[in-house]
Amino acid sequence: MPVTPSAMGLHLRLRLWIAEMNSDINVLRIFSDYLTELHAKKNIAEVTKGIEHFKQQFIILRNQIDELRHDMQLSKMHVAAATRGNKAASATTKTSSSDNQHTLQKRYTAFKKAFNKVKKEFGMFEAKWSD
Repeated sequence: MPVTPSAMGLHLRLRLWIAEMNSDINVLRIFSDYLTELHAKKNIAEVTKGIEHFKQQFIILRNQIDELRHDMQLSKMHVAAATRGNKAASATTKTSSSDNQHTLQKRYTAFKKAFNKVKKEFGMFEAKWSD
């Protein structure tokens, strides 16, 4: 029999993922600042091409964060509402919330994989062109 996480466990997991994505937003902002500085120092075609590539990657990641955070906020509100509702409705919502949590977890894992890949590539790019 599969284990259904508690409503509080689902709620806390969503809060943690949202907090981690808020941190990722800050990292993207700092990386953008690096791009601005790098562009001012090294205005050559290869660097400009790399800067444009990473700007596009950062936009894609930011959009993914915004969509995922929005969906997680909604899920978090549904879980909270279920815990305030009656027990019969809560059991049904708990199961659907658990299913939704699984989908959100897959999306979050895919996002983190993409984020970490871009982060690694950016680190190598920045190290190559920084003084």
